[in-house]
Amino acid sequence: MLRFQTEKQVVRDYYNALDDADGTGITTVLKHHTAADYIWRAFHPFHQQTDVQTVSELFWQPFRHAVTHMQRRMDVFIAGDNFIDDGASVWVCSMGHLIGLFDAPWLNIQPTGKLIMLRYAELHKVANGKIAETAFFFDIPHFMIQAGYTPFPHQTAAHMVQPGPAPHDALLFLGADPSEGQKTMDAINSMIADLGQWQNDVPLEVELARSWHDDMIWWGPAGIGATYTIARYAKQHAGPFRAAFSDRSGTGHIARIAEGHYGGFFGWPNFTARQTGDFMGLPPRDTLCEFRVIDIYRRAGGKLKENWIFIDMLHFLNQQGVDVLAQLKEHPSVPQ
Repeated sequence: MLRFQTEKQVVRDYYNALDDADGTGITTVLKHHTAADYIWRAFHPFHQQTDVQTVSELFWQPFRHAVTHMQRRMDVFIAGDNFIDDGASVWVCSMGHLIGLFDAPWLNIQPTGKLIMLRYAELHKVANGKIAETAFFFDIPHFMIQAGYTPFPHQTAAHMVQPGPAPHDALLFLGADPSEGQKTMDAINSMIADLGQWQNDVPLEVELARSWHDDMIWWGPAGIGATYTIARYAKQHAGPFRAAFSDRSGTGHIARIAEGHYGGFFGWPNFTARQTGDFMGLPPRDTLCEFRVIDIYRRAGGKLKENWIFIDMLHFLNQQGVDVLAQLKEHPSVPQ
């Protein structure tokens, strides 16, 4: 028997209606497909909302006005029982890009009239035929770079439009073998128990090799970038990040799911840490910051092979006293 088909259909129906709607029709779609006590969590400057009209008017209507002829290009579509609440809830996960023509300003980012992509990952809690909660995380700095801006001149890894999984097999509309999903959840949990604690009892690359293939790909957010192989990941992200932050809290997630060879999680926040060293060109601020993150994983064999990461970099910087979007408001011209 295929599992999660009802929940997946709820989300697919929502996407079909949302992507076809326009203007105030977006509000109608949200009201129809969400629960009365709906919770919507998103990146800075949108944050958490509980009123669908606000969600429509704050995010969707301005975005759809700015990015015309929008299409949804999904690379991952999975569902699963939530590990965090012992399977009491079911969540559906989608990851990909919202693409269109950037024809009007958005968040003071000036239009290019050209094709643009908003990289996103989204998890929906589905209950009683409605979407009860949404975590909708998207890479605004990645969008800015496509429009010609340079918000992060000190990026340590590579900037690129991230492709989907190498096997092109993550659109699990019809489900997958539950035993494979359990293997993926076990691999993710093992990684969290190990790497997520920042232990220093072994060298970083040795620690990483316990959970990751040597030719892992880490598709990081704009500001950090993408990196390939354990050695380069350690050099271009994990090592610098650990060196820059201390007092990391434990990992806290709201949802963690897996299906087939794919899985993921999100937290609000996932963890807190204090910047005590240089990071992304920022000097130490000694500020305890929260990190909002969605991670999507691909497992191959017993280890993790690919990882797509969505970190609210604008929220992190805002906690450090750097308001990237306010700077755009002061200097709105398109960069030359």
